[in-house]
Amino acid sequence: MTADDTFGRLDDDDYPAYTMGRAAEMLGTTPAFLRALGEARLITPLRSEGGHRRYSRYQLRIAARARELVDRGTPIEAACRIVILEDQLEEAQRINAEYRRAAESANPTATE
Repeated sequence: MTADDTFGRLDDDDYPAYTMGRAAEMLGTTPAFLRALGEARLITPLRSEGGHRRYSRYQLRIAARARELVDRGTPIEAACRIVILEDQLEEAQRINAEYRRAAESANPTATE
């Protein structure tokens, strides 16, 4: 699933995450770009003890993919939809592979 739906608190010691400024710096962009991704509902920042926005590595990976598309001229809303669909496809393929492996191990003669 894309767009991290965690609205709870984030303890800095429990989960590696980056502040908005650091995340933007790592992506080579601005905090405004991260806010735009949030408005497009691609990523939802986590909150630290002090209420500061934090972004996980997974969110940064998604934001980086969206940035690639935007840099190529794709409107931000469309880029967010593309990234969400790509992520859903990747998850579906992972689940399918797990299902096939389980089916093959349960009935090894069926594949021969």
